[in-house]
Amino acid sequence: MPNFTLNDDVFTKAAELFGTPLYLYDEKGIRDNIKRLKDAFSWNKNYRQYYAVKALPNPEILKIMLQEGCGLDVSSETELLLADMVGAKGKDIFFSANAMPMHELKMARERQAHINLDDISDIDTLLSFGKPPEMLCLRYNPGGSFSSENDIMGSPGQSKYGFTRKQLTDGLIKLKAAGVKGFGLHALLVSNSKLPDYYPRLAKLLIETGIELEKETGVIFSYINLSGGIGIAYKPEDKPSDIYGLADEVKKVFSKYGKLDMPLYTELGRYITGPYGFLIARVIHEKDIYKRYIGLDACAANLMRPAMYGAYHHIHVAYKRDMPHSTMYDVTGCLCENNDKFAIDRMLPKIDMGDLVIIHDAGAHSFSMGYQYNGRLRSAEVLYTIDGEYKLIRRKETSEDYFATLYF
Repeated sequence: MPNFTLNDDVFTKAAELFGTPLYLYDEKGIRDNIKRLKDAFSWNKNYRQYYAVKALPNPEILKIMLQEGCGLDVSSETELLLADMVGAKGKDIFFSANAMPMHELKMARERQAHINLDDISDIDTLLSFGKPPEMLCLRYNPGGSFSSENDIMGSPGQSKYGFTRKQLTDGLIKLKAAGVKGFGLHALLVSNSKLPDYYPRLAKLLIETGIELEKETGVIFSYINLSGGIGIAYKPEDKPSDIYGLADEVKKVFSKYGKLDMPLYTELGRYITGPYGFLIARVIHEKDIYKRYIGLDACAANLMRPAMYGAYHHIHVAYKRDMPHSTMYDVTGCLCENNDKFAIDRMLPKIDMGDLVIIHDAGAHSFSMGYQYNGRLRSAEVLYTIDGEYKLIRRKETSEDYFATLYF
């Protein structure tokens, strides 16, 4: 079920203070969720969560992660610099390479971050910088199909990520010759999974593969990283992932192979912040032709997931959530693009001009995927603090920002 922990007075006050559209993030919800995750995996004394910075790359959010004992999962120069700016150092950072410019891998090496190599060719790139770290992580792609619940990921054989099984052996032999003593294994095989067996199955795959590789190469199998992929309840009929049950099943896998003390890492992004972010928009237009349309002052440039993936985001109208959902609307933005729709054929209460609309579960892969088509500008981001205050953590863009990189 979508998150209704904040009441409409909170959204209305934020809109009064900062205008619309804007993103609002619930600090208490985020912190409590991190605590639940860490508690669920507390059976592993070396467990650490690395927040996927790509999900919500705002310094204030990243500071929360570090304060709660999490590290940061980064994959670009800019994300590395963000990690620097919030005080992440060394093994606070997990850097995952992916067809990246050479200098980015060098930057991660200089920071002594965990390095997760994506391809066998990355080994030569890393070695070109001199002696490699004594421990490295390799990203595994087993091929075939794992479990597909959506069209984004679920078929590793169609994914651009990771080493093949043979490449893992060849790569580790080469790395051992270069001085690498230990290795970890990483894989992300599905996206937004709500299947309770995804993490346990992945843990089994990585542990079994790691044990085989250790025997084949003589390099010490040191840890596994289950990455992200755990889903959230976007739709009213969805049930939240049972993180305690899931973690207990992973524990059983570790216990079966005598690996209870082996360090376990995760890189959850959507699961951590997704339910605790809201896009707040104002109704500014109504159109009644072959269908009935409600136009918002937000658009796909603010939240592109529905336009890009056909993704469902729950919508409610402030102070009307308990009224009969009697009218069918397409809820749209103002782009000159026909897929600029937040919802299609959505039953909602009768909407009036000026109503405030709240789009749920927008705390991950939402603001960060924004763009500037039609010259539409990115909105402000606001943190609703534990103390009930409203903290502006990113100002809205202006026309001057848009023109700043252009030459006239």
